[in-house]
Amino acid sequence: MSSHVFAAVTARIADPARLFIETPDGQQISFAAMLARSAALAHALREVGVAVGDRVAVQVEKSPEAILLYLACLRAGAVFLPLNTAYTLAELAYFLDDAEPTLVVCDPERADGVRALVAGRAIAIETLDATGRGSLVARAAGKPATFADADRGPDDLAAILYTSGTTGRSKGAMLSHDNLLSNALTLMACWRFTGDDVLLHALPIFHAHGLFVATNVALLAGARMLFLPRFDADEILRLLPRATTLMGVPTYYVRLLQHPGLTRDACAHMRLFVCGSAPLLSETHAAWQARTGHAILERYGMTETGMNTSNPYDEERIAGTVGFPLPGVDLRVTDPDKGHTLGPGEIGMIEVRGPNVFKGYWRNPEKTRSEFRHDGFFVTGDLGMIDHRGYVHIVGRGKDLIITGGYNVYPKEVETEIDALPGVLESAVFGVPHPDFGEGVTAAVVARPGSPLDGAAILAGLEGRLARFKLPKQVVVLPELPRNAIGKVQKAVLRETYGALYDMRGAAPRRSAATA
Repeated sequence: MSSHVFAAVTARIADPARLFIETPDGQQISFAAMLARSAALAHALREVGVAVGDRVAVQVEKSPEAILLYLACLRAGAVFLPLNTAYTLAELAYFLDDAEPTLVVCDPERADGVRALVAGRAIAIETLDATGRGSLVARAAGKPATFADADRGPDDLAAILYTSGTTGRSKGAMLSHDNLLSNALTLMACWRFTGDDVLLHALPIFHAHGLFVATNVALLAGARMLFLPRFDADEILRLLPRATTLMGVPTYYVRLLQHPGLTRDACAHMRLFVCGSAPLLSETHAAWQARTGHAILERYGMTETGMNTSNPYDEERIAGTVGFPLPGVDLRVTDPDKGHTLGPGEIGMIEVRGPNVFKGYWRNPEKTRSEFRHDGFFVTGDLGMIDHRGYVHIVGRGKDLIITGGYNVYPKEVETEIDALPGVLESAVFGVPHPDFGEGVTAAVVARPGSPLDGAAILAGLEGRLARFKLPKQVVVLPELPRNAIGKVQKAVLRETYGALYDMRGAAPRRSAATA
């Protein structure tokens, strides 16, 4: 029998001769070639000792071969463990100690360092570079083009994705074959993907968005991918007339809006723009629609669950919301302290339940138990509310909630007001220790190019727009906000950087401002 996810993929290949992946440099891989080359790689995995259930850690640059390696792991019944290419060797050591992979696949330039990390352990090292060359591909050369796929069921592990680790050590989210398959099939249906689609793929593939959303949806739909090694606005605009869909993060859309080549004519062939992984500013949504005639479809998901909600394909896509719960996904908003379900318009903790929700944290049963309710709902850690129309709104992470002077301040509410001020490009509101209030509401703001914005002007502009306890006690103006590889603002970095902003021996002035 075939592995659960891969069996669904092969069952949906209507024409093996059709293109699966095409790269800007002219490389083309058909579905038939995908089947043959992933089979050869699966044989190579077996040859180096990878058995069913073993972890395969992969820290490589984006390439079609990296996708084929993911598929080979599914076929071999291994657990795919993608790792951010930005992780240092010191950071990599933690993941290898925790996951205990049988095989590590890395860039050739890192091979010596990785070997030193695993010295004395029975861990194989193979290489794969950005051009698709390396020892693993060489090992697969000449191997059979067919493979007896491992028998894996819906609840068997397909992948482990480590969380971003903004608080404490990263945790390995265990994702089953059914987690991946059910979510991809649901998205394929909701977003109307078919074999006629051409997905412009510019996302990284060490993350759920680029791998389990973009790639899996395209695979199951039998769609073609124009596979870019990284985001490049010029290249996106060049290829846009050949594509039908684009999945991106907010930064992509902001940068494309700055490109003179973005016009209605350039987007005439497109049917869908999807955005996620970080909040999209309402202003960006409006600017994109005015410029292109397309309303960006924003959705909400996380490492542990895949996608939970999506703005509708046919109905109104409302800026600032993440739409409705996906079919088969139960979503509720609860009181963070008492646990009871809240009504429309009330802000609380978002909890979800469904076939997309992960099996728990790798080798961490205590943490797993603490994150699930007795009725199977997963506590996401995200604060939000459901409006009277049923649209879900995300207001921030629970850990980002600011408690100042006994009052709760939701950063998103303050950020919305700051972003509406003239000259503001974007903002991030966070709390840091304050001797009088417990936490001081603090804002980091990025000015629009050419704007002479300063903190004092921002504080003045907020007067009368928010209750006084919500007003920032200090504003810092930065050239850019700290972000991770997928564009999420790293508020943990801001909290650490400005943790001593309010000297605990004496509070900073009530309405001070700063520029950094």
